[in-house]
Amino acid sequence: MTRALLLVVSVAVLTACQTTRTVTLVGMSDYHSHAVPFTSEGEAGRGGVARALAYIKEAKGRGDTLVLSGGDTLNKGVPTWSDEYQCVEWPWFNGWVDAMALGNHDLDYGAEAFERCRAAITYPVLSANLVKEDGTPYFQEEGRAWLVREVGGVRLGLFAVAGPDMEKLVKPEHLPAGTRWTDGREAARRIVTELRERERVDAVVLIGHQSREDDEALAREVPGIDVILGTHSHYRGELRLIPGTRTYYVSPYQYLAYLSEVRLHFKGGKLEQVTGGLVKLDASRPEDPEVAAKVAELQRRLKEKRPERFEVLGRLPRALPDEGVSTGEAPIGRWATEVLRHASGAHAFFATSSSFRGGLPAGEVTVEDFHAAIPYRNVVVLAEMTGAQLLEWLALVESRRGADGFSQFSGVRYTVKDGKPAEVELLKDPAHPEAGYTRLEPEATYRVGTMDFQAYKAQGYRELFAKASNPRRTELDIHTLLIEALKAGGAEPAPGR
Repeated sequence: MTRALLLVVSVAVLTACQTTRTVTLVGMSDYHSHAVPFTSEGEAGRGGVARALAYIKEAKGRGDTLVLSGGDTLNKGVPTWSDEYQCVEWPWFNGWVDAMALGNHDLDYGAEAFERCRAAITYPVLSANLVKEDGTPYFQEEGRAWLVREVGGVRLGLFAVAGPDMEKLVKPEHLPAGTRWTDGREAARRIVTELRERERVDAVVLIGHQSREDDEALAREVPGIDVILGTHSHYRGELRLIPGTRTYYVSPYQYLAYLSEVRLHFKGGKLEQVTGGLVKLDASRPEDPEVAAKVAELQRRLKEKRPERFEVLGRLPRALPDEGVSTGEAPIGRWATEVLRHASGAHAFFATSSSFRGGLPAGEVTVEDFHAAIPYRNVVVLAEMTGAQLLEWLALVESRRGADGFSQFSGVRYTVKDGKPAEVELLKDPAHPEAGYTRLEPEATYRVGTMDFQAYKAQGYRELFAKASNPRRTELDIHTLLIEALKAGGAEPAPGR
């Protein structure tokens, strides 16, 4: 090799090693058919599919951008839009979304309905641990359960797995015929190895669909995932590094109130930095006019066809927002749990944060408003717990702070020391909360109420509830009790904590 040619080659190699590139990921998740802007965190005019698509199109216009959906685009029963139109919006994202993870609610209407929806879109659906009878993944692109996309000279590996709760959340009859769930961790381990060793990607991204706790556990068990776009937990979380890992995590709450935007910075093909966070989709952001017109017309037709869903149930003297529902005391959670505690005669009442998917407005509250905020049907379940058992229950509540598994509650109050409940007090007399609180006694017995989901299905809680004495499912329907409270003119303030 001549000296001149050697110089040219050396310069080319040096230039390649110094080349910097940035790839942007825009993530959406847990849309749940909220096409129309709504009130979120006490603020009107949030989200809406027209606003989200306007931002996505703007982001794509900047170049070197992938748009990824974490799934749960449908929600049977509420909002009414979902039952009436199902996946009408899916093809609106054609050409803009690059891949979608399968969410549990995407199968709410069964496998046939899902496949009709899938036939209308051009972007692939991923879920590596839903497999056929022979063990091969049901969702494949070119024979693979993952995607490789080259963006701006960078190779990205994308995949999705469903969390361990999928078997309980998706009815077996709603699954594609002959399919079953396998261990998502094992699927993730195999895929990351393939992406790193055979595909030689520059970064690996998990796009959904499992809880925050399961995402974090997976990051610790399966090294090699660079970014997890959080889904499923309806958790609002800015970009951060998961402790004990090299994996970044961000989660955009719910219903398009936020989008995730993550920038991957590469130098010489090596990922050197990850930046970004959440993009708030509030009323200050423009809507796509064509999509906004479609939404307005479809919503007009919906109100004409289903007027009963827009009837007024009652009035509230003040708004009951959902802000802080997974991190502390939310007004809607305080109101609902006190109504239910009083009706059931319990010392304390608990409801997982996942039971609340929005707030209630001041003034008129419609049927649709109510079901959007508290969508899931449950009945009251009661049991007797010793003070020691109740303390163990509260410790679990605290361990879930910041996630769907946190609880709203009434009738009990405590401080937190080193992440655990302390100085716990309960109502002296459940029938007369004005009598105040008394210190929890470990040997005493207390009547505890919760929803049947938390008592019998929610991981961790169901195991603790099984230890309680005289567990019983009542005939008290939670929707009925709360609607009656609304019709009676709203709620009395819950006893202070």
